[in-house]
Amino acid sequence: GVASMLAASAAGADAVDAAIDSMSGMTSQPSMGSLVAALKDDARATGIDMAALYPLIEYWESVRFSYAAFESGQKSGSAEVYEHEMPGGQYTNLQFQSTSLGLADQWSQVKKAYGAANRLLGDIVKVTPSSKVVGDLAQFMVTNGLDEKAVREQADSLNFPSSVVEYFQGAIGIPFGGFPQPMQRQVVKDLPVFSGRPGESLPPLDLEAAMASLKAEYGESTSETDLMSSVMYPKVFEQYKKDLETFGDVAKLPTRAYIEPMELGEEIHVDLERGKTLGIKLIAVGQLHPKDATREVFFEFNGMPRAVIINDRTAQSNKVVRPKAIDTAGGSRGP
Repeated sequence: GVASMLAASAAGADAVDAAIDSMSGMTSQPSMGSLVAALKDDARATGIDMAALYPLIEYWESVRFSYAAFESGQKSGSAEVYEHEMPGGQYTNLQFQSTSLGLADQWSQVKKAYGAANRLLGDIVKVTPSSKVVGDLAQFMVTNGLDEKAVREQADSLNFPSSVVEYFQGAIGIPFGGFPQPMQRQVVKDLPVFSGRPGESLPPLDLEAAMASLKAEYGESTSETDLMSSVMYPKVFEQYKKDLETFGDVAKLPTRAYIEPMELGEEIHVDLERGKTLGIKLIAVGQLHPKDATREVFFEFNGMPRAVIINDRTAQSNKVVRPKAIDTAGGSRGP
């Protein structure tokens, strides 16, 4: 990584990509500090003061510790990247997604299938969102026991992931050189296909009407940030509002406590508002109630005892859960 960037500099590159030292290496960019130090007395010195980098390195090291639960466990880079050509930023995301789909023990097959999926799609430039299309197709292939040859032979009858179908429709643009044939025709079938840039044919968006609709559903406190989130990521925003209604504003929790369970005896402090801080201490976790898979969890809030009944998602329950009608959801039914 660092050697490649130094070679690029020697070849006359005006800019190269790097990451702060504590976030660099493996699937990330090469170390910025190493590049700065290596070029310090060179004609192409960066002019960056190493002493100015040290506080940044220490800060991001502490941030990375807070998010350690999301670390992939990867210990080193691998030359197999030359085979599957998976972008570094996608590698750990796809690994996590594969684990959630039950493909953790087939990760090596997913990586191999990624290279095959890339060829099936036309050996495309892999950036967001095109890289996701390749990843979705790779996981689809492994899940269904398909290799590259089988996909080509059965393309007419396969039920491809929606992202793959939309890609071949041209929904994220047309790749250089066009789509591979007959693959596109087999996947798209009778669906419409974009002939140019997808955005050119989209109808104008009435932002004022969209804001009025959001305020009618979520209240007058709806912000322009909410509006932008809703129009760009409608499903994500809808789920965010549901979670906010269920759990409250978890942004006030310390990052570590949000990501990982508290330890017995651990105490955290939550700033509810200016001058109002809540001390929360975990006292005990009760026994599992197997009938409904719940536990009673005991806390102290500013020294006062509190108990909360929670669902233990790691336990199985024989309890039959029936849906309940939701006032705000049209067509919702329940007892």
